[in-house]
Amino acid sequence: MGVDLPREDPREASCAVTEDLPSGRAAPGIRFAGIGDEAAADLTGQLEALRRLGWGAIELRTVDGVAVADLDDRAFAALAHRVAAAGLDVVCVDSRIANWSRPVTGPFEEDVRELRRLAPRCAALGTRFVRVMSYPNAGLDDEEWGRRALERMTRLVRQAEQEGLVLLHENCSGWAGTRADRMRELLGRAGGPALRLLFDMGNGVPHGYDARALLDEIIDHVAHVHIKDARTGPDGQVVYTLPGEGESHVRSCLDVLVDHGYTGAWSIEPHTHLRPHQGRDTTGADGVAAFVRYGRCLERLVRQGTRPARTPAGGGRHG
Repeated sequence: MGVDLPREDPREASCAVTEDLPSGRAAPGIRFAGIGDEAAADLTGQLEALRRLGWGAIELRTVDGVAVADLDDRAFAALAHRVAAAGLDVVCVDSRIANWSRPVTGPFEEDVRELRRLAPRCAALGTRFVRVMSYPNAGLDDEEWGRRALERMTRLVRQAEQEGLVLLHENCSGWAGTRADRMRELLGRAGGPALRLLFDMGNGVPHGYDARALLDEIIDHVAHVHIKDARTGPDGQVVYTLPGEGESHVRSCLDVLVDHGYTGAWSIEPHTHLRPHQGRDTTGADGVAAFVRYGRCLERLVRQGTRPARTPAGGGRHG
């Protein structure tokens, strides 16, 4: 897919990269992608955002506010057809399994059903990656919380193995969401080839930890990356920013991933217009333009400061 630098909207051009880009590649073995519904609720807007960026990969979460697993068969078939017709690869499907909306005391069958439904849909989309978390607490002590979370995650990983999927645990809500030691325990006790880590560099600010330091401890297990940046405002509220303008050490994280030989996707999740966990959606007419601007700023940041990749020695590949 060729690079399309839009000229009609100055909001998009403010971070534009003027030189030719290598078909959406961030570095050898690494490609740019984006979570589509961060640009627009509807699929037309999501595809248009990736077209304007000239990127060849998309990450899917919802279409018209409906999760991929919940689309009816006709709507899903249309989604798969249009994504393929646009020439886009799907790098990951973001599920609700064990996420911020499903506490560890909730009905486990919801997650089992969602994973079962996603298996053939991921196959149709050409990806094996499914984003998950590890269950927020709901009044239990830490020991019982951990016991239940690990038991559930172990069962889900075994199910994923049988379905030919790989679960990507994100450093967000959940028992293992913010601590490297728990992530390693999760991998050791529930893990196997069907469980890897998704590193979101912007989650440290809202969750109160240093994401760059976390990355050093988990980098061997990272198979997918979300690009997000944030800072704490004067009132203590989290403000999401363009990449490189916040407190998430985005450039440093990108450099260490490249140096480590990471291969896979750098997928933007701006959170500037859509924040699912807060019920906030202001994408509207400006969502596509804001998403494209965010992508252009990431391209510029990569061109200005990220070192060329070494020969890949590990990291993740989308399936």
